[in-house]
Amino acid sequence: MFVLEWLGRGLLGVLHAVGRFFVLVGQTLHGAVRPPFAPRAAAQQFVRVGVDSIPVVLLTALFTGGVLALQTFKGFSRFHAEGYIGSVVALSMLRELAPVLTALMVTGRAGSAMAAELGSMRVTEQIDALVALATDPVQYLFVPRVVAGILVVPMLVVLADVVGIAGGYLVAVLYLGANPVRYVENTFLYLDLDDLTSGLIKSAVFGGLLTVIGCQCGFDTRGGAEGVGRATTRAVVAASLAVLVADFFLTKVLL
Repeated sequence: MFVLEWLGRGLLGVLHAVGRFFVLVGQTLHGAVRPPFAPRAAAQQFVRVGVDSIPVVLLTALFTGGVLALQTFKGFSRFHAEGYIGSVVALSMLRELAPVLTALMVTGRAGSAMAAELGSMRVTEQIDALVALATDPVQYLFVPRVVAGILVVPMLVVLADVVGIAGGYLVAVLYLGANPVRYVENTFLYLDLDDLTSGLIKSAVFGGLLTVIGCQCGFDTRGGAEGVGRATTRAVVAASLAVLVADFFLTKVLL
């Protein structure tokens, strides 16, 4: 009985969190299309989510492209297909690796910061003060962050695509001795516009997911400073899982 009770409580907690997520998404969408608008707050979040995340995203993409080229060369050399390393790196980065890894990096950096910031505002009663001043806290706190996530993460993914392909080129050509002309030709030989657009669509969805979840975990914080720590951890874990689950279904739809 204890096990069933534990499972039931866990299931109810998950369902409550999912329901709360969709309620907050609806409130965020409603707040995004009605005044007052806050372009300055959105610009600040553009910097926090986008500009401040550039170093970690580009470093991740550079080494991901390099490792992919290294592993691909090892496998393709068994049947003398080294010339197609560029195609594999480019397709993998554009369609899958760049959107997912960028979203995970932004989750760890910006999503956790959102949860910590809103959690601190909750435990210090600043959010209650917003309500007392007749300010919609969801519109004031969620909308700039979610808009920034939806618009900025695809921009980061484009940069990650370029740097990841460059990292694959550096490893394949300079380290493994691949033919540079053939590598560049094959990099773009099998690419299609759909490969780029599918990655950008994924990244926009991921940006919305990680920002809403980060804000939700911080917004619903309870328990003082300890609760802020739990909310931050929960935001990173939940947003990372949401990105991976959404990636599967988006890939199935966009194929």
